[in-house]
Amino acid sequence: MIFFASTLVATAQQPGNQVGKGKASTYVKIETSYGDMVVLLYNDTPRHRDNFIKLVEQGYYDSLIFHRVIRNFMIQGGDPESRNARPGQMLGNGSPGYTIPAEITPTHFHKKGALAAARQGDEVNPTKASSGSQFYIVQGTVVDDAMFQVLESRYGKTYTDEQKKVYRSLGGTPHLDGDYTVFGEVVEGLDVVDKIAAVECGRMDRPKNDVRMKMTIIKR
Repeated sequence: MIFFASTLVATAQQPGNQVGKGKASTYVKIETSYGDMVVLLYNDTPRHRDNFIKLVEQGYYDSLIFHRVIRNFMIQGGDPESRNARPGQMLGNGSPGYTIPAEITPTHFHKKGALAAARQGDEVNPTKASSGSQFYIVQGTVVDDAMFQVLESRYGKTYTDEQKKVYRSLGGTPHLDGDYTVFGEVVEGLDVVDKIAAVECGRMDRPKNDVRMKMTIIKR
């Protein structure tokens, strides 16, 4: 089962999120029945970037569904078993048969629209290696100072002033920072994240009506 930490309580790239230098940026369009999203892949998470590009070019993600959707948290997809899944079938265990070493960097954080890699939990995955294909896009909520105090004092999380500013205004899921690889962000279509996050879900947070995706690289 792909694992997320328990939940605690339209954007351009934010300052501090460097995507790397010396290489053209890559953008991927994610088409859904609720509209299209465009994500920027960070150049300083090259293993995740290159793997995502490879899978998109292979058509790996086409017709897969967002199989796990939690309002005010995130939307998750990339399980190859979801392509022909039966209604109500449990999903979340599928993969291309490999993992990707973590590329966790403090400059990339879980603001709304962040694109990050799902993974198995620490008890079986202490190196925090990422799923070879499953990803999530953050919706989250606006974060107040009380939540920052809890995260910093109880869990030892640290945030820059700029990150706090973004979390206070745009929102996100800061309790995930440092535990999952963030390797891109939505630069167009944040409203689509909200629309998908609002769909009615059943068992295991799977939408009752499948939300399928199609991906295309639109710029190199």
